[in-house]
Amino acid sequence: MCGIAGILSLDTKNVTRQRLQKMTDALQHRGPEGEGFWLNEEQTVGLGHRRLSIIDLSNAGSQPMHYLDRYIITYNGEIYNYIELKDTLVKKGFHFTSDCDTEVVLAAYACYAKDCLQYFDGMFAFAIWDKHEQTLFCARDRFGEKPFYYTFLQNHNQFIFASEMKALRAAGAPKKMDNEMLLNYLTLGWVHNPVNKQQTFFEDIISLPPSHYLLYKFSGNNEPYLEVKNYWDIDKESQIEISAVDFVKKNFIELFSASIKRRLRSDVALGSSISGGLDSSAIVAIVNKVLSDGGKHKTFSAIFPGFEKDESKQIGQVVKHFNITNYTITPAADDFIYDLEKLVYHQEEPFQSSSIYAQFKVYELAKQKGVTVILDGQGADEILAGY
Repeated sequence: MCGIAGILSLDTKNVTRQRLQKMTDALQHRGPEGEGFWLNEEQTVGLGHRRLSIIDLSNAGSQPMHYLDRYIITYNGEIYNYIELKDTLVKKGFHFTSDCDTEVVLAAYACYAKDCLQYFDGMFAFAIWDKHEQTLFCARDRFGEKPFYYTFLQNHNQFIFASEMKALRAAGAPKKMDNEMLLNYLTLGWVHNPVNKQQTFFEDIISLPPSHYLLYKFSGNNEPYLEVKNYWDIDKESQIEISAVDFVKKNFIELFSASIKRRLRSDVALGSSISGGLDSSAIVAIVNKVLSDGGKHKTFSAIFPGFEKDESKQIGQVVKHFNITNYTITPAADDFIYDLEKLVYHQEEPFQSSSIYAQFKVYELAKQKGVTVILDGQGADEILAGY
């Protein structure tokens, strides 16, 4: 994951390299491999970036990235179909100087404008400054895998955005609890407001909802123009006639396999978390089938010896069947207190389940073993009605 940040203000003293530096310093854990900054000549727009290199590890993938002497982007995420989309754009006459998906996002925006979002298969949060139109275009992926927060300071005279709230606070955003969200959490267990998806646990800090884009523009009367719109939604009314169970199984396997295959595009080490359940085990099975050296694919598990729901046995069966390397960690209640401050620092908002801590320890283990990217079965129960 990378870290993005930006400041827009007609008051030039608000847009400085030093202020952007404070924001990206707060995001250093998201991108430990490099940082970059860009400020326009008028010093009314500033973009910052912390880089975690996944695709194209060369300096050609550094950000903020420029394109056609018009567009500048700060981007976090991965477009899984970037190779196919790049081929399409080349046929349309677009040229590329890197092998990374960041440049593909820029070219797609240059080609399709806001409709580029309809072509992306991936997880992303980004902001693109258009020097000709003097507009900032921001977007978040369909399911909100990548975060995007923003706030206004000085009676809306400053627009500030970042991957995490702590970066906004580094730029001067106040830290004041939203009492409505706190009440909802304590009484209903809500960690998100299902009615108002922009709401966070902190007043005046706004979350760009999943599958939304944001357009920000300076206007002639010094009153900025802001537009936030939904660009995609699930068609809840559609019905598919199922002629046979085998037909459904075949199509699901094809989609599932294609999805995993695209997520294996990486220039760094990949791994998988495995719990012993069907979700993560199915991912490992497809990875083992797709990769010629699937046995070298590292897997990581949290185990709980002695507990009724411990899945060590099931994990062992999968590991043995595919002859893969598995590393385990045993999260313990006695250790939780020592990790609590770090966990809260990264989560930023309240959470419901202790599984957050278990997964946190799994990711720590993966990092220790030199794995940067993890495929995970989290969320499959919601998709496949596993409950």
